[in-house]
Amino acid sequence: MLINPRPDPSPSAHDRTYRGLRTRIMHGEIPPGAALTLRGIGKEYGVSMTPAREAVRRLVAEGALTLSASGRVATPDLSNERIEELAALRALIEVELASRALPRAHLALIDRLQTINAAIGDRVDQQDAVGYIRTNLEFHRTLYLRAQAPAMLAMAETVWLQLGPTMAKLYGRMRRREAPQYHRHIIAALRAGDEPGLRLAVRTDVTQGLRMLVS
Repeated sequence: MLINPRPDPSPSAHDRTYRGLRTRIMHGEIPPGAALTLRGIGKEYGVSMTPAREAVRRLVAEGALTLSASGRVATPDLSNERIEELAALRALIEVELASRALPRAHLALIDRLQTINAAIGDRVDQQDAVGYIRTNLEFHRTLYLRAQAPAMLAMAETVWLQLGPTMAKLYGRMRRREAPQYHRHIIAALRAGDEPGLRLAVRTDVTQGLRMLVS
């Protein structure tokens, strides 16, 4: 009689650690240049050193963390040139995603985007930087899912991941009092079927704030 071996818990522990840490970085919960330790990560997620090490390895490969020659792990503190590069990538990728989503932008999607944008306004009122970043990304992801271009969306999410700590820094500098005005322009362009207007609104929305950091 063959007995199936117990499944190795390491892959699930690694995946849980990776996804949890990835989300925290993307949503700006960890500031730029913050040092992380395998011991601290393991304690936070209740895992051993091996899943913590593998999660860090994957995040370093994605550009979400940096690993120095001395072995120091940290969130990236981006240079002006790197911020400009990532802003340009956002403009290229996300404008194309929005353009591809436009033919599939039904009324239910537009209503959903308006609801999310109202939630962004709530996060602004509460001065909740992490909630703002999370809900803002939800707005963009909800639109881009309609493009049905998963490889392109994955590229956009990698850029968001690399920018996460910097976005929290940007939020503190912008001192927002309301939801981004260009979200309203995006919604209006979707409703009107205005592709040039949509492309302009998305390009401006994803770059104008980042430019404040390099000015």
